[in-house]
Amino acid sequence: MDELSRTAPEAAQPWLSLVGLGEDGRAGLSPEALAALDGAELVYGGARHIALIGDVPGEAAEWPQPFRNALPMILTKRGRKVCVVATGDPFHYGIGAGLAKAIPAEEMQIFPQLSCFALACNRLRWPQEESGRVSLHGRALQRIIPFLQPGRRVLALAWDGTTPQRVAEVMRARGFGASRMVVMEALGGPREQIRECTADSFDFGTVDPLNLIALDLVAAPDAQVLPLATGLDEDWFEHDGQITKSEIRAITLSALRPRAGELLWDIGAGSGSIGLEWCLRNPGNRTIAFEQKPERAERIGRNRMSLGALSVEVVTGAAPASLTGKAPPDAIFIGGGITDATVFEAAWAALKPGGRLVANVVTLEGEARLAALYAEHGGSLRRIGISHLDAVGTMHGWRAALPVTQWRVVKR
Repeated sequence: MDELSRTAPEAAQPWLSLVGLGEDGRAGLSPEALAALDGAELVYGGARHIALIGDVPGEAAEWPQPFRNALPMILTKRGRKVCVVATGDPFHYGIGAGLAKAIPAEEMQIFPQLSCFALACNRLRWPQEESGRVSLHGRALQRIIPFLQPGRRVLALAWDGTTPQRVAEVMRARGFGASRMVVMEALGGPREQIRECTADSFDFGTVDPLNLIALDLVAAPDAQVLPLATGLDEDWFEHDGQITKSEIRAITLSALRPRAGELLWDIGAGSGSIGLEWCLRNPGNRTIAFEQKPERAERIGRNRMSLGALSVEVVTGAAPASLTGKAPPDAIFIGGGITDATVFEAAWAALKPGGRLVANVVTLEGEARLAALYAEHGGSLRRIGISHLDAVGTMHGWRAALPVTQWRVVKR
């Protein structure tokens, strides 16, 4: 996008108008938005948007297919009067963000309307700031999973008319069948319809493709509720035994110190548990999981979906070769391969300045390698011992797990 953005001469006046539309079409537009629409030489939007605005003095055209060609096409019209019509608030899961990255602010004027989330909260009398919001439009249905928390209110923008039924199925399967569901179709227009049921009783038949689902969540005692703390029980992950145990994982995530929007490299990912929990800390967090065994790499992909379609890219192949060409990370976890000097060197070279690296080992050879790295790069070393209660005949005692030696370092 960089080569398309900000290289052209500045326009003296805004040439692009971005107009948000409601389901009431032209009737809901302000005089200023109508003037921008009717004064445009070229009008672009989706098929639904073009139908909503009706006839315009200029030329109206639907988005090109594939949609990624829309922005380059718009930029070829720079200097002409162009109007882009979009749904509601174009900067809420809309095209506004993409346009703003490529077109200077002084070249664009914006006429937003209420987003579907704002409309829904007004219909329901829900405070918007207290409601979870997620878009399932063009995104995996599993994104709803982290939002399924007892007592929470959630608004989910649907992908199509089948989405409410599919959401109800997910909720029933996870013990949220008693939850209230409100399906809100074509909000703000003459076709608006609002229907209510529980997830257990959902049976609406045909639903308008343009819909939003409001959830008032009620959890059964045995509901699958994704905890907000680090160190999920191993049962949350599909694995073959190659998994960082929950207590060690919690300590490791603390050592990695995730921040919003950061990228983690999880090298020797196994089940992917570290990288997956990294992504659960913030919706903007991302992980690249490097795993040389194909069956484990596939398992990470399944875990990614079961925990909410998290932003995890799985790379199958042995490090360090598999690290080549990937985006520089903000943090790195090495759960396997630290004894190979080339793995650490490649990872360290890629790590951003100020980035954190954490490595865990359980063998003497691994400890020796960490000791050498500590002597060279500094940081901190600690040994973590965990014991669990276990049966000893007819009584109980503490059984110690293998101690884990952990090295943490910040790249200066």
